[in-house]
Amino acid sequence: MTMKTLRRTAAVVAAAALALAAAVPAKADPVKPPRLSAKAITETLNDQINTPGTAWMTKPDGTVVVSYDSTVTGTKLTKLTGLTKQLASNITMEKLPGKLQKYISGGMATFGGEYKCSVGFNVQRRGKYYFLTAGHCGVAAARWYQDQNHAVYTGAVVGASYPWNDYSLVVYRTDIKMKPPGGSVYLYNGHSQDITTAMNPGLNQLVYRSGATSGLHSGRVTGLNATVNYGDGRVAGLIRTSVCAEPGDSGGPLFYRQWAFGLTSGGSGDCKTGGVTYFQPVVEALNVYGVSIY
Repeated sequence: MTMKTLRRTAAVVAAAALALAAAVPAKADPVKPPRLSAKAITETLNDQINTPGTAWMTKPDGTVVVSYDSTVTGTKLTKLTGLTKQLASNITMEKLPGKLQKYISGGMATFGGEYKCSVGFNVQRRGKYYFLTAGHCGVAAARWYQDQNHAVYTGAVVGASYPWNDYSLVVYRTDIKMKPPGGSVYLYNGHSQDITTAMNPGLNQLVYRSGATSGLHSGRVTGLNATVNYGDGRVAGLIRTSVCAEPGDSGGPLFYRQWAFGLTSGGSGDCKTGGVTYFQPVVEALNVYGVSIY
């Protein structure tokens, strides 16, 4: 082979090498999954997660907070975290203190069957007087009393919605010994707060909660339109707060000064260590039953 032939062969080999190099495909950038809307995320959670001890809500910035309590472990927790990872990056996971539960118990205030709940707000309609309380109280017993021994009759349930909602309406007895109930909330310090109107609270609103078990406590609204999975059903559209509550406080009022906000539904933690409590908006219950604060 001549020198000229060697040069020509080398040139061909070099050109082929360049062609091969050019033919190697460039690495594609990983495609990020589309960012789902908060509505799409919560709809998926509603469809696929019904595990007791879980809850979720959407924050103003569009982030969805998914909460779970101490009972959500093992495969249940794996399913929950796996789904949240699939959905989007705008989800925050949060572990709640203790167990998420309805705040109903067998113990003081207004009693029905073996249960104890709290009166929420006194309301009226066309000269009749009623009180609002939690829906899970209303479906637990049809008749309610002032004492645990059921000696002094208070009234009967005339409407209850649970699960999905959490409100019920009890009509006060109408015999002549029964005076019209006052339109105020007891503060457990010898005083009462007159309640004159109802409205939906805003985020970070200062609120107070009064209940038969734990008395009066305060906190802030930390979320709106929250969904909670209790052991026997799901409730949606709830107000989430940093106020503590305990079993027997169910149905008790959430308020600030003269404004009524909600009815105690359930939560986690207690009033010694703190916790998270959810409330049924009272405006919805007033509209459904056609009753009014007075």
